[in-house]
Amino acid sequence: MLKETYLIPKLPLPYDLETKAVLKQLIQSHRQLAELKSMARTIPNEHILVSTLTLQEAQDSSEVKNIVTTQDDLYKAGLDLKEKMMTPAAKEVLNYREAITIGFELLKQKHFLTNNVIKDIQERLEHNQAGFRTVPGTKLEDERKHVIYVPPQDGEFIKQAMDNLEAFINNDAISDLDPLIKMAIIHHQFESIHPFYNGNGRTGRIVNILYLVATGLLDYPILYLSRYITHHKGEYYRLIQCIRDKEGDSSAEWEQWVLFILKGVEKTAAEAIILIGEIGRLMNEYKQTLRHIFGKQYKHELLNNLFSHPYTKVGFVEHDLMLTNKTASRYLDKIVKAGLLEKKKAGRENYYINTHLLELFINIGIDESRQKSG
Repeated sequence: MLKETYLIPKLPLPYDLETKAVLKQLIQSHRQLAELKSMARTIPNEHILVSTLTLQEAQDSSEVKNIVTTQDDLYKAGLDLKEKMMTPAAKEVLNYREAITIGFELLKQKHFLTNNVIKDIQERLEHNQAGFRTVPGTKLEDERKHVIYVPPQDGEFIKQAMDNLEAFINNDAISDLDPLIKMAIIHHQFESIHPFYNGNGRTGRIVNILYLVATGLLDYPILYLSRYITHHKGEYYRLIQCIRDKEGDSSAEWEQWVLFILKGVEKTAAEAIILIGEIGRLMNEYKQTLRHIFGKQYKHELLNNLFSHPYTKVGFVEHDLMLTNKTASRYLDKIVKAGLLEKKKAGRENYYINTHLLELFINIGIDESRQKSG
């Protein structure tokens, strides 16, 4: 039987992690999160943000696992075109978005981020019902097949550790730490327990987002934290492993890990603020043009459709606006003529791209000078 390389601690940790450096960073992280929460409320339809931003988070999270897919493949997959057009990578990303959405809905119903919710999330990701690991043999290897970490092997211990983590997540009486510090601890603990046979990384990243919602720091799961992890992947794995490798007092290593996560929250929240602001600006521009095109026939559902589906099609517009197929097609052609959409063909079916919205998704985080000036 494999020997575990790290003794999973029982939470709460015996260290004071509210150090001067951490408290200083918390101010910045909370400020950006509060602004993001406020900015999100300026978009009148929550489905637009949940639909579009969770898909971006899904793509970035999947790239941590090196499931790389192009924007075009990703959005085509969401059109429900012929199955042969959906790449395996796009399927994985869409599974991730579905898992976030399911987790968000369950959280709204139950008001707690329980182990059952976490299992449901992993089930959606992996399409299996294996649940927590009960059979030994799991180990983590690097690209050269060297074992870098052996998680707990005993099924009963895994269950006990996850029960302890569930209590830590949901019972504030166990720890009065700031929620963002707790999120960093929760993420490291979850990844170290490694409770599932597959999908631990992506499940853990979804837990991060939902925990922000559960604590009221955000209303919707719209933080791009996976983008930060992807761009700092080496540091992310190094800091996780530093805690595992440390024997004895690991308070210094925990502090560095917490700071890494807090800085990630600050940066990704700032990027999301810019993105949502730009989405709002673009929606207003589209609204004015659409009102000019359609006059009294204009319905806000049309605007919502174009921003909920960066790639849309006649069937989507037909459904959302309760139009005939012919009328929906005519509407879209008018919008194309006005320069708001680009028309493409896939087999015998047409689809329509909101290219201006896609440019926002592609460019976010690239031009950091926009953050400084914004």
